[in-house]
Amino acid sequence: MRSKDVNSEPEFVAFVQARQHRLLRSAYLICGDHHLAEDLLQNALVKLALRWSRVRDGDPEAFVRTILYRDAVSWWRRIRRERLGTDIPEPPPEQGHDVPTRLLFVRALGRLAPRQRAVLVLRYFDDLSEARTAEVLGISIGTVKSQASDGLRRLRELAPELGDALREVSR
Repeated sequence: MRSKDVNSEPEFVAFVQARQHRLLRSAYLICGDHHLAEDLLQNALVKLALRWSRVRDGDPEAFVRTILYRDAVSWWRRIRRERLGTDIPEPPPEQGHDVPTRLLFVRALGRLAPRQRAVLVLRYFDDLSEARTAEVLGISIGTVKSQASDGLRRLRELAPELGDALREVSR
């Protein structure tokens, strides 16, 4: 950070500590690769640190999410094909959650097209509006709606066991 940003460093550290796990989870759900998710988040946080003095009074989390998702799209474009992995790391056990259902969902999510996956994560995990999702991904609201619909339909096909949970999301 530049010397004039030294006074804001504790705020930046507090911001990162408070949100890094949630942002990492979103990055993982978007790309399906734990190491890539860590890299995407680290790069997004570096970009935030460089602009912290201008962004801190606005919505720094939205800034990071926009960078995170746009960098993920850039990565997909660079490799020009989706990498489908069968080795999904198991999430740490959490009380009150159905771990087998979560694993089934993560595997099915990993088999979606990248844009469908991004739309579903932004809309239903990060709880962004259709308009905000469109803005973050640089697509139209109509595309967000169609990708969400197609993605949910595809999830139902890939994992019919998730039927009840997916019906709740579509409402």
